[in-house]
Amino acid sequence: MRLTTTLSALSALTLMTGIFAQPYAARAEATREENRWIRQEDQAEDSILAISDKIVEALELDIPATMMELDNGLRLVVNEDHSQPLVAVSIWYHVGSKNEPPGKTGFAHLFEHLMFNGSENFNDDFFKATRKIGATDLNGTTSNDRTNYFETVPKNALDSILWLESDRMGHLLEAIDQAKLDEQRAVVKNEMRQGENEPYGKAFDLTFTAGVPYGHPYQHPVIGSVEDLDAATLEDVKAWFRDYYGPSNAVIVLSGDITPEDARQRVEKYFGNIPAGKPVAAIKQWPVKMNASIREVIEDEVSHPRLFEVWNAPAYTDEDVAYLKVLARILGEGKNSRLYKRLVVEDALATDVSAFVYARELGSQFQIDVTVKTDADRDRVEEIVDEELTLLNTFGPTDEELAYVRSSELSTLARYLDDLWFKADLLNESVTFYGHPDGWQQEVSAFKSADSGDIKRVGQTWLTGPNYTLWALPFGDHSVSGKEADRSAMPMPEGMVTARFPEIERATLENGLELVVAHRDGAPIVDFTMLFETGPEASWKQTLPGTGQAAVKLLANGTDNMSREEINQTLGLLGANLETDGSDSQSQISLSAMKSGVAESLAVYADVIMHPSFPPDEIARIRALALDELAQVKDDPFDAVNRLTPAAVLGHANPYGRLATEASIEGTDRSAIEQFHDTWYRPNNAKLIVTGDTNLSEVQPLVEEAFRTWSNQPVPDIIVPEEANPAKAMVYLVDRPGAVQSMIRATVTAPAFSEKDEEARIIFNSVIGGDFVSRVNMKLREEKGWSYGAWSGFGGPEGGRLFSTTAPVQSDKTADAMSEMAAILQGVISDQPVADNEVKEAREQEILSLPGLWSSNQGISNYIAYRLQNDLPDDFYDDYAEKLAGVATSAVNKAAQAMLGDKPLTWIVIGDRAKIEDDIEALELGDLHIIDADGNPVQ
Repeated sequence: MRLTTTLSALSALTLMTGIFAQPYAARAEATREENRWIRQEDQAEDSILAISDKIVEALELDIPATMMELDNGLRLVVNEDHSQPLVAVSIWYHVGSKNEPPGKTGFAHLFEHLMFNGSENFNDDFFKATRKIGATDLNGTTSNDRTNYFETVPKNALDSILWLESDRMGHLLEAIDQAKLDEQRAVVKNEMRQGENEPYGKAFDLTFTAGVPYGHPYQHPVIGSVEDLDAATLEDVKAWFRDYYGPSNAVIVLSGDITPEDARQRVEKYFGNIPAGKPVAAIKQWPVKMNASIREVIEDEVSHPRLFEVWNAPAYTDEDVAYLKVLARILGEGKNSRLYKRLVVEDALATDVSAFVYARELGSQFQIDVTVKTDADRDRVEEIVDEELTLLNTFGPTDEELAYVRSSELSTLARYLDDLWFKADLLNESVTFYGHPDGWQQEVSAFKSADSGDIKRVGQTWLTGPNYTLWALPFGDHSVSGKEADRSAMPMPEGMVTARFPEIERATLENGLELVVAHRDGAPIVDFTMLFETGPEASWKQTLPGTGQAAVKLLANGTDNMSREEINQTLGLLGANLETDGSDSQSQISLSAMKSGVAESLAVYADVIMHPSFPPDEIARIRALALDELAQVKDDPFDAVNRLTPAAVLGHANPYGRLATEASIEGTDRSAIEQFHDTWYRPNNAKLIVTGDTNLSEVQPLVEEAFRTWSNQPVPDIIVPEEANPAKAMVYLVDRPGAVQSMIRATVTAPAFSEKDEEARIIFNSVIGGDFVSRVNMKLREEKGWSYGAWSGFGGPEGGRLFSTTAPVQSDKTADAMSEMAAILQGVISDQPVADNEVKEAREQEILSLPGLWSSNQGISNYIAYRLQNDLPDDFYDDYAEKLAGVATSAVNKAAQAMLGDKPLTWIVIGDRAKIEDDIEALELGDLHIIDADGNPVQ
């Protein structure tokens, strides 16, 4: 379960075309002139702006929906989408933290947790049922205004999930007991600790409650207080259910392979017999304008200062909220936004900026966040934020900025509308807050129609008065219808829904570029993913660690033909997204393009891959950002343990065990980056995966044209080091003074990929920690209440593959949790082998989840990449379900022995040394070493 403080899902880069290095008065005049000539300029028919307009015009942004209401007040919305044999189920209860009276804060979120602990007719963990029916994308979230529950299931499991959901809506009270309340109260407390332990966690709580007076429904954080949670009684939580969880206060949305008539019949069957519940008194709006500005400074365990500026804004359904979102995109969202250009690129005072609207039912917030360099002038940062906001409020945005936002936001929405879960969630949001399924179109209309006057008006109305300013600074060293449905047993899915993996088409271009295409019906989107294997080679020690990551990051920061700004601007106007990711051994460059703009988008994509210019000023900027990012990685326990794991297990003498450090980042120069690119970025070393609304005959000519000048050349042989097993068990402790949680990880080297054994290893991981009901999560979260969540998984490339089990736990249970984790990992290869029922349930979960995993371009692309990287045949996934179904318990236990038998564990613990060291040492799990954030010994 998770708390949600997320905003509208519509988010993308915004365009800026201003002049930022001049004094305020000169820049204001320049802005007036710029707006004047830009608005007067005639655009040619074949210009990017014209193409951008055509792309927006061609977008069909619609979710056909049928809404109906049962006699007991439950509202049902159905969206027919027969593209996959799946149905997304979304249930929203119109109750959130705003409904909590004083002394009972955190109840909405606590009750969300209790909803997963079993109902009267299925009195067990909800996830144990859903994993049997192939549910994916399942969770629950709590916000200020609502609590929601969602899952996507194969269509033959719809009865199963409706039975489960209706059982916890109508038959929950008798299943809630003191033991469950105590268990989930402990889990929520650990969630609190995890949030507090995250960088800027305390600051976020302050900003989301800032600016409202005492007694306002938004005056306390969604998660509540420890004191109120401790005071909660069994009768309190049962009263919460009786007050707010009736059908008349809920909306259910079904999106997928179902008709409205069928949906009505099924929902009536399972929900129609549930009494309506109590009427809920609801405050519809309570916006607040601040009477005076508030300034606050806090110190926290963070690496960089961060500025938060917050203004109160109108209620969720007010049209001004949508216009404020447009303003936020232009001001501070993305690398082409005004604040990013000014603060990160030009003045180099910050490492990141963002601006967004936190839309809420009673009253929203407009927020600007700036992560500031440690040595920057903080007063100057505030001045620049005020200058840029004042300029935008006074002169408005340019036509290009508006076109950029319109194209990028609406094309992003088009991508999201290809996802069943997103559509179900958006429809539920619309019905809950607007009262009808088309409410979301208000924001779409605003993005389409917004002009400069609209943006100036909302800026002057809402962002010129008093506000809340917070600096988070580093702490430093110091009615019933029909009959009751049969509830004696949950109806199980009949038969098996067949997961359909698309047919693969292949071609190899004359220059050696391997093209792999998978057609998928859906949104008019075509996604491209280019993969490179980039080492290690025999001379890997001559290349500083982090060189590959620097090279791939810099690709889109300037080419021989386009500047970084021109690249971002062109892609944004085309409604395309380009992302780069990689390490020293692998690189991935992804493009998501609108079908109508594929050729133009591919031209930019190819230019970025073939002709990066690696401008010295961009290298310096990226280097500075990389140093700041490294400091932030060290500051975040999860990122820190991920960074340290390969080095701790494999050692620095292994090419996969090297760490990028401040020294290596500083030492990586332009010549090394150019050499890396020239060595590895060759068509004969590349694989281009294409998924979406296209086919080989259609896309191959476009790819050939885009990459026609790309020449091949020999690339070095990649070496695969032998499996490096540590000689003995080790425990590495990283001191984090004051930490309220410890991050624990136990790792072993994993066998290299094997087509014969891999499915058994997948099932093994699912049993240990790859699923909610896995052994480690059920033990540490559900049984002990020490952690918000524990998990396991594979990581690392060939020759450095690792299997890790990870758990963030409360500090005072660090040693106890390590003991339990060790017992689980030892037990599975000794007296507690994987059981037949565990294998059966894990197999079913993996098989039934395949349709959901293969229901998006990205999901299909990921699986093709997995196949390519492991040299699997094109038809590998044709019988993948049968392969999983054939995994025997003996094979899983054999995999467990291969994974863990006779292998010492390497432990990494990040926490408060003063509180945990003695207890860890007493466990004798291995030689204890105190290391710093770079893995160096500490005296």
